[in-house]
Parts: sequence; structure tokens; C-alpha cells
Amino acid sequence: MNAVNSQSFRNIVYNPQDGTITLYTKNTGYQMKIDKYGSLLHTWYGAKPSGRDLSYLIDYSNHSFSGNPADAAANRAYSFDTLPQEYPQEGTGDFRVTGLQIKWPNGSRGTDLRYYSHRIYQGKNALPGLPSFRNANNVETLVVILKDKYSELYVELYYSVYPDSDLITRSSKVINRTEQLLSINNLSSATLDFIRGDYNLVHFAGRHNLERQITETPLKQGIFSITSSRGTSSHQHNPAAILKKPETTENQGEAYAIALVYSGGFYFDCEKDQIGQTRIVVGMDKQILNWPLNSGESLQSPEVALTYSCSGINGVSQNLHTAIKQNLLPPNSSLVKRPVLINNWEATYFDFTKEKLLELAGIAKELNLDLFVLDDGWFGKRNDDTAGLGDWTTNEQKLGGNLADLVREINKIGLDFGIWIEPEMVNEDSDLYRKHPEWAIQIPARKPNVSRGQLVLDFANPEVQDYLINCIDSILSQAPIKYIKWDMNRSICDWYSGTLRSAEQGKQAHLYVLGVYRVLDYLVTKYPKLLLEGCSGGGGRFDLGMLYYQPQIWTSDDTDAVERLKIQAGTASIYPVSTISAHVSAVPNHQNHRITPLFTRGLVAMQGAFGYELDLSKLNAEEKQTIKQQISFYKKHEALIRTGIYYRLTVPQMAAWEFAAADATQALLVSVYLELPTSAMSKTVLWKGLKKEARYQVTEYIASGKRVLGQFYGQDLMLAGTVLQQPVCEHDAVCLLAEIIN
Repeated sequence: MNAVNSQSFRNIVYNPQDGTITLYTKNTGYQMKIDKYGSLLHTWYGAKPSGRDLSYLIDYSNHSFSGNPADAAANRAYSFDTLPQEYPQEGTGDFRVTGLQIKWPNGSRGTDLRYYSHRIYQGKNALPGLPSFRNANNVETLVVILKDKYSELYVELYYSVYPDSDLITRSSKVINRTEQLLSINNLSSATLDFIRGDYNLVHFAGRHNLERQITETPLKQGIFSITSSRGTSSHQHNPAAILKKPETTENQGEAYAIALVYSGGFYFDCEKDQIGQTRIVVGMDKQILNWPLNSGESLQSPEVALTYSCSGINGVSQNLHTAIKQNLLPPNSSLVKRPVLINNWEATYFDFTKEKLLELAGIAKELNLDLFVLDDGWFGKRNDDTAGLGDWTTNEQKLGGNLADLVREINKIGLDFGIWIEPEMVNEDSDLYRKHPEWAIQIPARKPNVSRGQLVLDFANPEVQDYLINCIDSILSQAPIKYIKWDMNRSICDWYSGTLRSAEQGKQAHLYVLGVYRVLDYLVTKYPKLLLEGCSGGGGRFDLGMLYYQPQIWTSDDTDAVERLKIQAGTASIYPVSTISAHVSAVPNHQNHRITPLFTRGLVAMQGAFGYELDLSKLNAEEKQTIKQQISFYKKHEALIRTGIYYRLTVPQMAAWEFAAADATQALLVSVYLELPTSAMSKTVLWKGLKKEARYQVTEYIASGKRVLGQFYGQDLMLAGTVLQQPVCEHDAVCLLAEIIN
């Protein structure tokens, strides 16, 4: 073993007597142990322990067909097939899912990593080329260095502790100091071993227009995986999950949240083994990763965020929300009031004129909106989705002039201006493709797979990145554009890059993501006040990697308020409400034709970054008045929605949520009726996050108006609750505001 940094740290403690390293947050502890063989074992993650060596929890029993490493051959109870490990690898006799797979020049696969050294330091370094949680004053970092017993291969494990939000981040880096060319087929960001106990995995499955549905799966003996090999984090599975005890509820019981800071393909492997232990392995998509690593080179994994709470699923959600807002989103974005916007897409689709846009903008100003967003169709020969992508020059015939003229007229009306782009895509019917067909991802001598009439540009190619940087610079230089919606409307296949040798093609998918990050990093660095909103056919790339650059993401192309309830609840299980972009749309809804009250549509869309996506010119006087009231209400309470503590509430036959101010001076509670039964019984909702001894005035808002319900002690509101107004129509809603009385 090498010498260790001996400096004393508050949240990371190394005990040389027993070989333990323990990480502490405000309420949690995480412990690993260097054993007598130099193996790095995992002993604890959960509620804050005393600090003693918890390796006594490990069951050293002889299990048949679980082999023993050479240096422990005489000890048949010592097997990597059953030991809880900090970073398990293929080739050690561990037949469970593992976190590292390396192929050697002779075709063999396997490593035997043992503890080499570690260091602890104040603060946290950024990951080169990758988004990650940002440095903060009270952050401490541990780096554990492992070395292959038989070669000069090293793996560095990074742990950063954010004590106040009970967050620990992890990542790994493999370093080739051998004289050989190696191939990495799996480099996980983190693994977690749980020695005993039954667990359920809460994950967020779905599809386009139905993203992030809360799905709970009991883990039985065997392997359960959620993955995306689509080149993006995807609509089908989100790169985040919650591990919970079966009895854990929203507000009680143990839960762990695991979220990957990455926007490409990924995997979560979950295995319950033969002796009842549970292992979680998280990383970038290993199905298409084949990364050649030359001597002297290294490969860094994306980061993973981990948090634990004994206060149920709401507890881990709130931990993540706090950490994301304080330490991941673009600096100060959580402090900035978000504009209420109108997007023209569902009002006009591709069929618009300058006169129609100005008409919409004029009505938007009358209704007190802040930002007008011009969506798809403003560039190239773009009258449908089969042409024009890649040609980022204004269609002056369609706009009746140049882009600067339109922006100037919108600004004169009194609105800021935003614009939609889809930089990662190209149509075959475009000037860009005719000039550079080699820039599109496609396999030589084969016809490409086409989706939505478009191909994907090869962002692994620096020339493509530079072209898009120049295009976006040109757009932003024309006029004072305050907002960009960055879209990405297909999954990626036909992986091949003309810039890579045949032996390097397995690098393309990860290089693609790094290329996207490079362009985004350029934008946020050069234009720090520009508001970026992410989108991928709605919520197909809603992940921590994109949120590092884009503080809000279009949550789903499904704008139906009822279906948005589940989509937004699933999203908010991991991601702060301030990142959820939600709009009021027309009825019958354009996706499923449901008719929902305008009052309800407004309250549902206020569960996030608020806006409208409908033809304002078709509103009647009553609807305009309702929208004015909605916007006024939202602007008055926007800070509470953006910064408040979010709770999911449990009410039968209803969807309910609450925002409570951190100082408990006020809270906003919304309930939407999912059913309209005859002879309905009254529903009671229990508040959260109030001061027990304080008195609150509660005001009820319903579609027909508002009324003061009375004054109540916080303790009574949390224990006994409030009786909700009966619904008067299908999918009716009620909003309650509790304000402290001095």
C-alpha cells in the first residue's frame, strides 16, 4: 500500500487501524473496507452509523461453486462471488453482474483490482468533457486508486460528499499504464452492494407521449435491467431509479435514489444473488461500447448521484431536488424567475405567416405573457418534417422578411423572443446533406434507417460540432433572442463514423454525447443569460446531463392535463419541479382528444415552468379572463413553485401535490379529481412541511372563484387535514393556499 493523505476531514474519515473509509452526510453514512488481501469491500450505505467497522455484517460462509482467489485459496469462505464489493470486475470469479470488463490483447477478459492508495481533498474537480455536480464550499472528495494485481492497469474511484443535501456522487476512471492496447467493453460509474434485505426497484418506464410512468418491480433472485441503446436516455426508460424496502411509502421507510448524469445510452443492472444480496450496477450503454485504450490513455465514466432517506420516497426526491438546484443546474438559474411563454406550435404547426405570428403575440401581451417562442418551420425550405433540417438560415419568404425584423416587431409588442432549433438532425432534402452526406450517421454501402424523415448528424465529428456552433452563433447574432428550445427528434442507429478507424467505431456513441456537450458548453459559456430548454420529442432526453446546461426540459409532447399528471409525478420523483416545462393546450387535446376544464389545465401546467401552447386567437372572452387570472396567480406564486419543497400527497381517486416554503411561511396544495363518482364522499388531504405551532389562513381556489376557509394550526392541517370541495365536473380541481398569520 502506498502512503495516504493524512489531512483530517470532517465528512470523509479514514481509519488505518481497521482499514475503513467512511463518508458522512448530515443524515447518512457510506463505508468501505480495505481487507487483509487488499480487496475493497462495501460494508454500509444507509442511516448515519457510529463509525465502527461494519464488516462484521459480512457473512463469510463456504458456498459451493463460488471459487476463491489464488491468494485466499485456503479460505473457502472467501469468494468474490459472494463478497460485497466496492467495484466488482469481470474475471475474478464473481459471476454476478459486474462493473468493469476489459479485453486484453490475447483475447482474455478479466482484472483483479486491489487497493493501491487513496487521497482526500477539499472541494471537487469537474469531469473533463462531462457534466457533473458542481463544486461547493463544504464538499469533500475521496479518490480511491485500485491496481490490477498482475499489470499496470489502474482504476480511480471518485466520491464527492455534499453533506447538507445527503448526496454522494460517484464516478470511475480507468488508466492504462501497461505497454498494451486494451479494449474497454464496460466501465460502470458506480456499483452498490446490499448485504441483506428485500428491495423493490421504482423505475420510470414509458414511451413517446407517456414518459416516466412510476413503475415498481420487486427484485427476486435473478437479474432485472433497465437500459437504453437508442443513443439517448430515451422515452422508454429514464437513467434514474429508486431502490426501496417493500414497505416504504411516500413519507416513511428506507429508500435510495440513483441518478446518472448522462444523456446517452445507459444501463441499470439489478441482481439479487443466491444468498439474498442485492447489487446495482449503473453505467453508459455497454452494448455498443468498445473503447480501445492505448498505453498512457484513460477513460472517464459519467457521474452518478446517490442519496438515502428514511423518510420515504419524498425524502430521496427532496434530497435530489435540493442538490440539483444548488449544485447541478446552470449557476443562479434556480434564483431566476422563469418567463411565462407562448409557443406557436400547436396553434399553427408549419402553417404560419408573419401576420399570424404577430396576431398571436399581440394577444399574448394582452394576457400578460412574457415570451413568444417561434417553433419549427422558420428556416430553410421547411414546410413539413421531410426537408430543411440542417439549413439554419431564415426562410424570408415565409417570415415576410428576415429574422431580425420579426424579433424587432415582437419586442415592440412587449414580448421577449425565443426560437426552436434541432441542431443534431439533417434531412436528406437539405443543402447541408447535399454538400456533406458524410456528416450523417449511416453505414457505408447501406441505405440508412430513417425516422421522422430525418437522419442524425455525427456529433462525434468535430467538424459537425464546429458547423453547428457557427450556425447558432449566426442565429443569436441577428437579434436579441432570449430563449432557445433545443430539440432532438429520433433515436440513433446505423452507428458508423467516417472520422473513426474500424477498430474505433465502438467509441462513436460516447463521442457523440461528448460532442453534444461541447456545443452546449460553448453556448452556456458565451451566452450565460440565454435560457435553454431541452427537448427530445418531448421527454426523450430528460436527464441530469442535459439539466447541467438546460435548466428546464419540455417534459412530454403529450399536453393532455390528465396524462400529464402521471408524467409530471414520475418526473418530479427525481427532477426538481422547476425543470419541468409544462403548457396549457387546447381542447379537445391534440394528442388524445380529451376535454379538460381550463382551470384544471392551468393548475397542472403550473407544476413546473409555465406556459401556453394553443391558438390564442380562438379564445373567447371568458377563456381570456381565466388565462389572465392563471398568469396573475402563477406570477404571484412562481417563487414558491420554483424554490419550495415538493411533496407528492396520497389522496384516493385524486392526484395531489404541494409546494411548501423552506421557512414554512406558506404552502400551495393542488388536487385534481381522477374520477367523478355518484354519491361521492368528501376527500380530506393532509398537508406537509408546516410549522406545528403556527396559525395559517387557508384560501380555497376553485373554477368559480375563491373563498377563505378559515384559520388553522399547522399541526391540525398536517394531522387532520383539510376537507376538499366536491367536484362539479369531470377532472375538476381545487387549489389551496396556506399562509402563516403573525
